[in-house]
Formats: sequence, structure tokens, C-alpha cells
Amino acid sequence: MRLLAATFVSLFLVASSSAQSAELVIQRAGSQPSTKGPADRFTGAVRVDPLFAARDPGHTSGGSVTFEPGARSAWHTHPLGQILIVTAGVGRVQQWGGAIQEIRPGDIVRIPPNVKHWHGAALTTAMTHIAIQEHLDGKVVDWMEKVSDEQYGR
Repeated sequence: MRLLAATFVSLFLVASSSAQSAELVIQRAGSQPSTKGPADRFTGAVRVDPLFAARDPGHTSGGSVTFEPGARSAWHTHPLGQILIVTAGVGRVQQWGGAIQEIRPGDIVRIPPNVKHWHGAALTTAMTHIAIQEHLDGKVVDWMEKVSDEQYGR
């Protein structure tokens, strides 16, 4: 019984010391530069602000994306899905074969794995969202064709 208790205490101390050696990390706002959304993946003016990259053992990354009025992503999928949290403005999102849906601040959009979709701003209003996605074997997105003006609903 003493051996079992001693083993338990030893394991607890090892676990406690490893937990204590991990450090909280604060990544300061503005510490990463903004980039323009590449023209082959977006229509219109889009700004991407990286928020966090995947760090072992995690696989999740996130960014803040701002779409100027009428701007949007190309059609794309995510191997493990994506979550969008709308923070400002009015936007649009559409799943392949579905209706265009309006999104507003506070809305959370859950896009299932491998579902073809696009998202962007409304015609006359900019939109910003936080995009969160998981990496699968180092891959986070598969880009496809651009959304036409007709598909966008102009």
C-alpha cells in the first residue's frame, strides 16, 4: 500500500512540475502584420489579420478578416470545418446549392468539414469576422473557383 501511495505522490509531483513549467503566452495586438487577401482567393478588397497560429500539440488557428462592401472569398472547403464569428458590419455566407444568408455581429457560423461555401461582405456594407479552423495534416483550406457576380447576387 505504501508503494502505491508513494507511486501516486511521485506521479502527482511530476505532473505538477510539468504543469508549472508551462508558461502563459500573451501575443500582443498588432504584433503580426496585416496582409491583403490574395486576388486568386478573393474578389474585392480584403484584409487578413492573423490572430494565432496552430501550436503543438494543438491544430487550431484563427484570424480576423475584413471584407469591404461587395468583397468575398472564392468557393472553398475546410477539411475539419470552420467557425466564423461576425464582429462588425453585415455579411453574406452561402453553402453550395443553398440560399445566400445574411450574417451580422454576434452571429456564429459553423461550416461542416468539406462543405463548399463562400463568405464576404454585403453589397453596401463592410463585414469583419474571426475565422477559426483546424489543420489536418498541415492543411486548412482547399480553394476553388471565384464566386461570380451573379452567384453573389448583384
